[in-house]
Amino acid sequence: MTQPLSIVILGLSITSSWGNGHATTFRALVRELDAAGHDVLFLERDQPWYASNRDLPRPPWGRTELYGSVDELHDRFAPVVRDADLVIVGSYVPQGDLVGDWVQREARGRTAFYDIDTPVTLAKLARGEHEYLRPDQIAGYDLYLSFTGGPTLRRLEREFGSPRARVLYCSVDPQLYFPEPQEASWDLGYMGTYSDDRQPGVDRLLLQPAREWRQGRFIVAGPQYPQDIAWPDNVEYRPHLPPAQHRAFYNAQRFTLNITRADMVRAGWSPSVRLFEAAACGVPIISDRWDGLETLLAPGREIVLADTPAEVLAVLRGMDEDERRAMATRARARILAEHTAAHRAEQLVGYALELQAEVAR
Repeated sequence: MTQPLSIVILGLSITSSWGNGHATTFRALVRELDAAGHDVLFLERDQPWYASNRDLPRPPWGRTELYGSVDELHDRFAPVVRDADLVIVGSYVPQGDLVGDWVQREARGRTAFYDIDTPVTLAKLARGEHEYLRPDQIAGYDLYLSFTGGPTLRRLEREFGSPRARVLYCSVDPQLYFPEPQEASWDLGYMGTYSDDRQPGVDRLLLQPAREWRQGRFIVAGPQYPQDIAWPDNVEYRPHLPPAQHRAFYNAQRFTLNITRADMVRAGWSPSVRLFEAAACGVPIISDRWDGLETLLAPGREIVLADTPAEVLAVLRGMDEDERRAMATRARARILAEHTAAHRAEQLVGYALELQAEVAR
């Protein structure tokens, strides 16, 4: 068995999934690290937005502590950060630039930045926005863990001086996401927080098909959608869907839609956690296109790629039931073989051990 590691993670949130995809990722990762015998402390900034919407206030794995300010973080947690084998700072951590400076000064073990939003982060850096990471800090982290793979990893090393940029994709928790046969309530569904750059894809690949196929049943779930959106009569809208309801949501769809943010489309190799969750539930996926998707799911065999409303409608109305189920089964098998939270925990520990081995040489 691998020698247990002491790991401190400073992340956006693990207690609240409201309006963010970080919580589900951290929950599954911490659970698997804890199950493997590692000592994990998760530190979360106590913020009003999440405090009033906590769906898991006391995670049952590892240890979770809240802090109210950077000063409080220093005062309460300097010893544990100093002595940890690995300290990880996540993207979108409030005042993450100051937190990162402190971690790089304080930690005696290895340090890592875990970017759950890599293309967005790089776009922010290009605009001079440094609220959770500055360009000069990247070289100071021993490891840059990225939700985005492919050429972006080489860019982080070449342009920003990261000593080691490694992919750590999002994942799925198979204990929470699995098929539950039931009669479909919707022909096509989409789950995701509103964003200006993603909405054109939702319009093109869900709302327009809904307008053209009045007999079809559609649903969109996610917060922050403008009140002036004109939802077609056959599109149901839900402003929030807590993780406890995600599995039922996926299983109530004949197909689910995956739409990717513009920065992530440009970068490629940036799968959404929704992609893995839907596949694990045995629901066939219709997705927009981006480089690297074919390395995760085979187009035409494990996933449908669509560019136009007509292509979406052809699938919704034309794919026979046997092929629909077969596609879903193939995608589920692929994801469970390569992209569970247990796989990610194993990858993370492997990276940490590589760092330790390099230091020992």
